[in-house]
Amino acid sequence: MNIQRSFNNWLKYRETVAELGRMSNRELSDLGISRADIRRVARKDAI
Repeated sequence: MNIQRSFNNWLKYRETVAELGRMSNRELSDLGISRADIRRVARKDAI
């Protein structure tokens, strides 16, 4: 994996964590995500 791709994946991960982190517990629940799952979901999304 090259540096640019790694950097882009990292940015996508951080953006996803931030976006999900701004959601309320109710909104996360509607998506089937708990607050504890945010990092796992973001990692999966960034790949």
